[in-house]
Amino acid sequence: MRGVLITFEGVEGSGKTTQMTRLGRWLRGQGYRVERTSEPDGTPLGAGVRRLFERKPRPLTEVFLFLAARHQHVAERIRPWLVAGRIVLCDRYTDATLAYQGYGHGIDRDLIRELNLRATGGIQPDLTLLFDLAPGEGFRRIGRRRLDHFERQALAFHGRVRRGYLEIQRAEPKRIRLVRAGRDPAAVAAEVQRLVGEHLHAA
Repeated sequence: MRGVLITFEGVEGSGKTTQMTRLGRWLRGQGYRVERTSEPDGTPLGAGVRRLFERKPRPLTEVFLFLAARHQHVAERIRPWLVAGRIVLCDRYTDATLAYQGYGHGIDRDLIRELNLRATGGIQPDLTLLFDLAPGEGFRRIGRRRLDHFERQALAFHGRVRRGYLEIQRAEPKRIRLVRAGRDPAAVAAEVQRLVGEHLHAA
């Protein structure tokens, strides 16, 4: 079996990380070899990049930081796993930069697409699960935890990010499957398993 890259996207508090963990357990139970990772901190270099965001970089600087971490991530983790035939589950990937820096901050989206292509060497997700949720509800879920640089952005910013994600999904409905994240987590997990199962059986 060739490797499969499945990415998880969505606004803050949408439950994507929890669902990725549940999906990983389910896939392993089905006999698949699974690797879990995240951006930007999927490598030691990426973890260092994440700390730099607390220095409040400019939006275009954010793009270049994410791309540096992504290039390292693909070279060090994602590409070798795919070559080895693994199912790779990744918490955020190229769509996140387009949604957050492109739609959220207004950086040229065509530029981001071109830079994403160069940073990844053309490795695109086989399937993306977009967990859609109103940003206000997402922040209610987050509660009182310590917020990071992006979570501290204004609610209007997160509204633009959500609208960006939905526009990206409408442009690529076969790759990006919309998951209504406001439901009971068990119901969301069942839908995620169905979508991923269908994709793997069709591959």
